[in-house]
Amino acid sequence: MSAPVATRFAPSPTGLLHLGHAYSALRAYDLAQEAGGRFLLRFEDIDTGRVREHYYRQIEDDLRWLGIEWREPPMLQSARFDAYRAALDRLKAMDLVYPCFCTRKDVAAEIAASVSAPHPRSRPTVNGPDGPLYPGTCRALDEDERRRRVAAEPHAWRIDMARAAAMTGPLSWIDSEAGSVAATPEIHGDVVLARKDVPTSYHLAVTVDDAAQGVTDVVRGADLFAATHVHRLLQHLLDLPVPHYHHHRLITDAAGKRLAKRDDARSLAALRQAGTNAEGIRAALRAGAPDIAGLEALD
Repeated sequence: MSAPVATRFAPSPTGLLHLGHAYSALRAYDLAQEAGGRFLLRFEDIDTGRVREHYYRQIEDDLRWLGIEWREPPMLQSARFDAYRAALDRLKAMDLVYPCFCTRKDVAAEIAASVSAPHPRSRPTVNGPDGPLYPGTCRALDEDERRRRVAAEPHAWRIDMARAAAMTGPLSWIDSEAGSVAATPEIHGDVVLARKDVPTSYHLAVTVDDAAQGVTDVVRGADLFAATHVHRLLQHLLDLPVPHYHHHRLITDAAGKRLAKRDDARSLAALRQAGTNAEGIRAALRAGAPDIAGLEALD
């Protein structure tokens, strides 16, 4: 017997929600409602340097304005560092992660050196979904040097992707639009699973938390489709259940650019303050995610 449907919306309290967030939240909420299941709220607040306290309440107020409700208290990732450490320790015991002492500047310099080398074919730069892949600088360190530097230097933890993928063998997941998808986590290279400042990263935290909350269906934007390759790998390694995925297209501005906090995309708070009708916003979003121009016409 399959588990009751549980969906989640997991914003970061580092800025205001915009219409793209509203679309994703409504899709997750409607999926749970139609199945008589649970809709969950989770705050992905591990980026402690950018989190602001007032955004927690603002996000909740915006969701309620949209007519979205949840019964269980929101999960806070900032309160779950022990769970992430435990997951990372399990991967360490499997010899699948290694400490990385590189700064972003170090990585950029290594990649630049690779490109400008006299014989670039001997030091190829490989690109992944997010740009050039980590060149594996710290993967080659011997155990003695690793132990010495771990005790003295700040470090992140990266997964040895080739070793991990070899251990799992072929994997796949189901997406409501794409159907059965073969997992190819190696396209991301040795991604960071724990940062220097916090004991986790997005990939590890979201995988552990979806399992902890009993999420059966993950609704999120198509911009996160590629990340699912990594999450599927971690699910297998950590013996966690595999949700069904629903990656939806993104709402864009008049120029076809996706909405983002850093672009000062029009916020739900601004729409509320302008007296925009929430019912009209809900109806327009549920009709198929028009671009922002069509939504702003509802003012």
